[in-house]
Amino acid sequence: MNPQRIVVVGAGHVGLYAALRLSKKLNRRRAEVVVIDPQPHMTYQPFLPEAAAGNISPRHSVVPLRRELKKCRVVAGEVTKVEHARKTVTIQPIEGPATEMSYDHIIVAPGSVSRTLPIPGLSERGIGLKTIGEAIYLRNHILDQLDVAAVTPDPEVRKAALSFVFVGGGFAGIEALAEMEDVVRDAMQYYPELDKNELKFVLVEATNRILPEVGPKMGAYAARQLDKRGISLRLDTRLESCVDGEIVLSDGDRFRAETLVWTAGVKPSPMLDHTDLPRGPKGHVNCLPTLQVADSDGTVLEGAWSAGDSAQVPDLTNPGGWCSPSAQHAVRQAKVLADNIRQVVLGGEPKEYKHKYIGSVAGLGLGKGVAHVYGIKVKGWPAWFMHRSYHVSHIPSFHRKARVVADWTLAALFKRETVALNQLHAPREEFTEVTPPVPAPTADGRDKVGAGSR
Repeated sequence: MNPQRIVVVGAGHVGLYAALRLSKKLNRRRAEVVVIDPQPHMTYQPFLPEAAAGNISPRHSVVPLRRELKKCRVVAGEVTKVEHARKTVTIQPIEGPATEMSYDHIIVAPGSVSRTLPIPGLSERGIGLKTIGEAIYLRNHILDQLDVAAVTPDPEVRKAALSFVFVGGGFAGIEALAEMEDVVRDAMQYYPELDKNELKFVLVEATNRILPEVGPKMGAYAARQLDKRGISLRLDTRLESCVDGEIVLSDGDRFRAETLVWTAGVKPSPMLDHTDLPRGPKGHVNCLPTLQVADSDGTVLEGAWSAGDSAQVPDLTNPGGWCSPSAQHAVRQAKVLADNIRQVVLGGEPKEYKHKYIGSVAGLGLGKGVAHVYGIKVKGWPAWFMHRSYHVSHIPSFHRKARVVADWTLAALFKRETVALNQLHAPREEFTEVTPPVPAPTADGRDKVGAGSR
């Protein structure tokens, strides 16, 4: 009997956890698990704000695929098309021509991308926070602005360099804002030329509340704490333009800022546009509670599965609602999805995914946080400890957990590193400046410039 091929598109929370569980639950005589992703790692996104702040090493917030998925086949490439009618995927590898791969089952979990709006200047000025590269860039950029402010004689340039705007009041925006404000405050002690009163941190949120996931009371507490730190909260406000660094808000305020961080929500990966799978009204793959892909009339597409940010999964604990795009749901859906595929491969029936959202925790910088878990509201240091404990328990592998805890321990014992490594973003620039281009030799061994000279 030939083993069935299970193709996993995307190695995020769903893809990694599902592949890992399948490789443990099904031996290789039963199934071959193939994981396709252009990146060689899974990014544990809840740790991106801490990686940007320097609390943990960027490498420790990602999980190497080949180390964790030893029983799986890992393909470094991008899925450019899914034709479920033929049960094939088209893969564009890092190098070489595109190839097709057939499958028996497919898990479509490419995740999400930043949901942006047609705002003038946003594509040129905005910085997202969905990848480890963006986290590293954000840290270097913000610390670089302190150096700019410290040396410029122009007061307008100085003011713009010390102005930091974050758009989006959800988890990603608030945690990134709070962590980076901590970083800048710590770094200011090394800049006697600068005054802390010159710092301007602004949060722009289109609704009238922040952190809706932790409830109105904890959200209001978080807002008060941020306000006490001098952070300007612009609720019921939209960003209208940021051309050439001039921030224009819907409340009429205008000012220059060299830092604009965009964390205003996510949308399903554009990769889904190149599939023949049924989609919901917002572009998510349409799923049943069993995590099987289905048409709008409920007809199951045999062998097609989805979960996580890219899927529209009914929330059985909230009739008529959908599971939120959170890591909490994604990890649990991955487990059920893997078990359901195993059941089908072995001739059984899949079970429905049902999980009541237990609550949320959010960090507000070092030693500060809010939490609303099992109906219990927690704030301050205990909430921050809960936030760290929850996420370190969910990042895969003991190896990764140990490294993260070691980073936190060292950060508690020693002062924070506040140095920008801007050369990371253009590593060959210095080398190319001192290395003049040399014409390629012709077939007769002479260079092209001197070939016709006497």
